[in-house]
Amino acid sequence: MNTEELVEVLAKHRTIGMAPREELHWIAEHGTLRHLEQGEIVTTPTQVVDGLFILLTGRLAIYMNRGTGLRKVMEWVGGDVTGILPYSRLTTAPGETIVEEPTDAVAFDRKDLPQFIRNCYEVTAILVHVMLDRARRFTSTDLRDEKMFSLGKLAAGFAHELNNPASAALRDAKSLSASLATVEEAASTLLESGLTSKHLAAIDGLWEVCKGTPAQAPLTGLALADREDSFAAWLKTHGLDENLAVELARTAADTKDLDAMAAALNGRTLDAAIRWVVSSCGARTLVANIERATTRIHTLVAATKGFTHLGRAEDLESVEISHGLKDAMALLEGKARGKSVEISLDIPEDYPPVRGHTVEVNQIWMNLIDNAIDAVATHGHVGVAATLDGGDAIVSVVDDGPGIPAGIQERIFDPFFTTKPVGEGTGLGLDIVRRIVHWHNGDIKLDSRPGRTEFRVRLPIAGPG
Repeated sequence: MNTEELVEVLAKHRTIGMAPREELHWIAEHGTLRHLEQGEIVTTPTQVVDGLFILLTGRLAIYMNRGTGLRKVMEWVGGDVTGILPYSRLTTAPGETIVEEPTDAVAFDRKDLPQFIRNCYEVTAILVHVMLDRARRFTSTDLRDEKMFSLGKLAAGFAHELNNPASAALRDAKSLSASLATVEEAASTLLESGLTSKHLAAIDGLWEVCKGTPAQAPLTGLALADREDSFAAWLKTHGLDENLAVELARTAADTKDLDAMAAALNGRTLDAAIRWVVSSCGARTLVANIERATTRIHTLVAATKGFTHLGRAEDLESVEISHGLKDAMALLEGKARGKSVEISLDIPEDYPPVRGHTVEVNQIWMNLIDNAIDAVATHGHVGVAATLDGGDAIVSVVDDGPGIPAGIQERIFDPFFTTKPVGEGTGLGLDIVRRIVHWHNGDIKLDSRPGRTEFRVRLPIAGPG
């Protein structure tokens, strides 16, 4: 293709075709026609981007690894311009650029850009807007990827946390059915026994003891085995089912209480009375366990709904920091418990709201607290505190981990910078946090040394109305 033919092609180019003819002529004369084969790698994340490409035909795509493997982030086709653009501060590629279809392009080296800018004023102006649009698209994909990564972690943790109380509730519900069947059977036997008031008083005495709280802490190991053996021996002596010893050992009763029962009842009636008392008390315990499990499920669902702010408009609104912090801590409770990490929250009552997007503000707390839990050792501590400074809300997240080395503290908010192993972080969490904070007209500071790392977020309090 000669120069004039190339000028005609450039005049039809979607991005720069409306530029003055003399500028297109200069590009045709000074550019280099390049043909790129499918599968060719144009740039890698460690390679300096040294070319501007005015695509005539074909397709290029950039793939980036944001903690979950390579994923296509952006693509360019014939009619687009990519690579190093005028006035861009881009040095190394953010990902791997691959030729997806055979591609023809007019290329310029990085060293030729000053001359390009001097001779192609209108094209340069166009490409500056292209560069800004590209930056916005990368920023939006960064935010989306980090949100999806956070959502994935949230979903995985949520599923794990739901599974524990749900399994416990299901298990105890099945046990409750068996206990109630035993209660009904024993009650039927007792009704046929012609119980007197003396008998009923004896049964009621053991019932009151068994349903009470044991005087000592829950027993384990040998101590519990000793209690079971003691009850089994008593039951065997009285010709009763020794299997009842396991349940009796877990109550507040002792063999003296059984002696009192045996003084009033005997034989089949004594057996039925003990079964009724033990099964009734066991059923009460199972009901309490089910209530605790379902309360935990309700708490998790409420925290997730509050944290994600389901069904609410995206308009600015009053964001309750106290609710967001409590919801984030509820959702991360399981992770903290798994490392035996203590989390504390110190926030005054009636803490004023800030103005913003609830989902995004909540993401600040989720990311910071999650990172703090990761940072501390087993049995570590994470402290979250909220204070007021004039018209600003101040939220501090402090951990007692090893600290962030001074040499990397300036890079901690950089996109894609992470100290976590591959697959465990995108390197975007703190970058996204800073963007959200700045978008809400606030700021975030880091103070770190061995044994104490603090992220301090300042957000303006919402005004009246």
